[in-house]
Amino acid sequence: MNLHDWIDELCDVLDVEVDLDEALVLDVAREAAHNVARPAAPITTFLLGYAAARSAGDPDEIERLSGAAITLAQRWDKSEYDVAHEDDDPEVEEELESVDA
Repeated sequence: MNLHDWIDELCDVLDVEVDLDEALVLDVAREAAHNVARPAAPITTFLLGYAAARSAGDPDEIERLSGAAITLAQRWDKSEYDVAHEDDDPEVEEELESVDA
């Protein structure tokens, strides 16, 4: 059995029909596990599924919600300075730090 077989069987057992973007769900789980804590992955994906159900499974809304969850996970536990400067060019930052030294 592979992941697709598991998903098909699980949907049958749970009596749900859904077009699942498993790569997107796995991306959300990975970001939560790596940036928050491993147990955050299943909790995050469960809550994403709940939110998806509230939006009647609208694919655009699921993508938006997933993006919001990923962004939150990526910013989790970072200082305000890190968040404010996360788009800065690292090479420029290194040059500035060497000038200051």
